[in-house]
Amino acid sequence: MKVEWKGVYPAITTKFTLNDELDLIAYDKHIEAQLDAGIDGLILGGSLGEASVLTDEEKFVLLKHTIELVGGKIPLILNIAEQSTKTAVAIAKRAEEIGADGLMLLPPMRYKADDRETVTFFKEIASSVSLPVMIYNNPVDYKIEVTLDMFAELAELENIEAVKESTRDVANVTRMKNRFGDRFKIMCGVDPLAMESLVMGADGWVAGLVDAFPKETVAIYRLVKAGRYEEALAIYRWFHPVLELDIHPKLVQYIKLAEVMTGIGTETVRSPRLVIEGAEREKVLGIINDALAVRPELPEGSWGRLAAVGN
Repeated sequence: MKVEWKGVYPAITTKFTLNDELDLIAYDKHIEAQLDAGIDGLILGGSLGEASVLTDEEKFVLLKHTIELVGGKIPLILNIAEQSTKTAVAIAKRAEEIGADGLMLLPPMRYKADDRETVTFFKEIASSVSLPVMIYNNPVDYKIEVTLDMFAELAELENIEAVKESTRDVANVTRMKNRFGDRFKIMCGVDPLAMESLVMGADGWVAGLVDAFPKETVAIYRLVKAGRYEEALAIYRWFHPVLELDIHPKLVQYIKLAEVMTGIGTETVRSPRLVIEGAEREKVLGIINDALAVRPELPEGSWGRLAAVGN
């Protein structure tokens, strides 16, 4: 399926049973809620999907299962986050064989590669497949920034098509547009900067809190793109305290707790992560419950599989 690199792409959480196995029943319920809200694509096995503790086989099981579940309705993107180029290439090739529609590439894990090493890493993976590729640019969490000059080199490969922009510098959207025009699609990767990024020209949103609030996330995106900024802003301001849970080191636990509170997820995480408790839990629950107490009514047609916001 062709990847358009626009709209809302949830970074899907991975569901686990209490026996630490993949919970595909809970996963299916969660995906259906996302589809019903009108999402435009899915990112599997990302940071929020607990990529660092998934086995390669579990990633492939999730990919195969999601392909069958979604049935070609939206594109499926598999995340590649590996220490060695060799392993990353092998996973990319296997993902293409299974039927992934695209890849998201993180820079080398654990080793802080320099600019030349990082560009080479991305190029070798992208050139090993025919799938479209999105580069994940997140120097805050992964300590490697993909600069404009590096993107100029990456532009030599036609299948490197997009960037998940997570530098937390909204001006980077403008810098990318000024230098490259529409050569790279830009997907905002930081929830509490999403509306700002979309207004500045980002094409889509790789979202986290969409996992708990899919309709609201889709509504913000569609309203912004329809030029209905005041309506979008009202939802965004309501949502913003919750969206800030996305930029905490424990975003997985926080977002999974939000999923439980909205009835479309489970809280179980894989060790070494632990379910939050005590004062920390009460603080996060307070943020979520405060939002739920005044959850807004969404404009008609701003979410849903068949809905479309008009200008």
